[in-house]
Amino acid sequence: MSDAPHYLQGRLGMRVVLVFAAAYFLSYAFRAINAVIAPALMADLQLSNADLGLLSSAYFVGFACLQLPLGVWLDKYGPRRTESALLAFAALGAAIFASSDTLAGLWLGRALIGIGVSACLMAPLKAYRVWYPPERQSQLASWMLVFGTCGALATTVPVAMLLPVIGWRGVFWAMAAMIILAATLLFLRLKPVEKDMLQQQSSMPAPPAAPGGYRAIFADPYFRRMALLSGVYQGGFMAIQTLWAGPWMVNVLGLSVDETSRVLFLFNLFLMLSYVGLSWWAPRYVSYGGRPGIPALRVVTYGLALSMLIQLAMLLFPYTWAWVFWLIFALVVTVTTLAQTHVSLSFPSSQAGRANSAFNLTLFIGAFGLQWGMGLLIDVFMSQGWSQSLAIRMSWAVYLLLQLSALIFFVSTGSRVAPFTEKPASA
Repeated sequence: MSDAPHYLQGRLGMRVVLVFAAAYFLSYAFRAINAVIAPALMADLQLSNADLGLLSSAYFVGFACLQLPLGVWLDKYGPRRTESALLAFAALGAAIFASSDTLAGLWLGRALIGIGVSACLMAPLKAYRVWYPPERQSQLASWMLVFGTCGALATTVPVAMLLPVIGWRGVFWAMAAMIILAATLLFLRLKPVEKDMLQQQSSMPAPPAAPGGYRAIFADPYFRRMALLSGVYQGGFMAIQTLWAGPWMVNVLGLSVDETSRVLFLFNLFLMLSYVGLSWWAPRYVSYGGRPGIPALRVVTYGLALSMLIQLAMLLFPYTWAWVFWLIFALVVTVTTLAQTHVSLSFPSSQAGRANSAFNLTLFIGAFGLQWGMGLLIDVFMSQGWSQSLAIRMSWAVYLLLQLSALIFFVSTGSRVAPFTEKPASA
């Protein structure tokens, strides 16, 4: 038996991607849907901005709480069993959310949804790290985000059209049924693939033992540097995309709910197209350390600096036509995907589940803190007599200063940190 790794390819490789993508599509739909149903929720339950931020961030609380045990489960039990079992909690959470009349009930339902879909990206990333060659990692990660963005697209105009017909409760009942279907598909369709890969790889030399587990990961200066970037930029973008984008369109730009849903559809469409472009461009021109190319972290640095300039323009021009800036923002912000791939390839494959989950934990801690924090800031500014539009803009200005501080730290520490145990493979 050859010592060369056995990797998935062809139609079988694509089928595995599509099965994982179906669950991630629904995961992202759950994540983004509150940006569209926020006006209906606030009207039905008399929620404040802080209440809405806390409710939406419950998803991130549940998600974040599972990340560390999730990494252990993925490395021990594999992605198929781990993800399909957790999806049952997402279905239960959607049912609770759909049937609740109190903020506490809605919060519990959304937290369970976060727990249930917590493996929808980490499970495929673990599978891809082991089942596919290193040079395909950034491409596969980008394609997962393409499917995820399709889920966000499905929560814009389509959900806005369904709301008058079945209401937000009916939408969540339908999503509960779809998540059960996705879990069944994942559990049954990937079983023969997983069995075959385990048989093929059982005769290969064991990968290097991972030293120290989570303690070594969190203690490493390279990981801390990347984690700060994740929490502030990726977490903040998630908080905006999944909630505050809607109130910005309505209250700052003065768009109607229907106009907002159309702009959010375009925003997510541009985001999806950007991920598609990145999946083609990154494997050809971006280097993770093994071949000539533009260093991945340099691309991330310049991309984030440009995204901050675009956000500054969004703050300075609060006019109806300024929704165009959101489309440019969507094209640029996707470079953060390269940071996730860099982390995944910088740790042994035997520890890929833990490394990815630890990194993802920082992302969702950032998303929770910034989503709720922006709601609190908006209410504080409004209590001082500011208009809602100005309060939203000022809360974003505070976030922009936080981004600037994080980018300065990232650039200033770049020369004195290095990957953990393995140099990133070429991609």
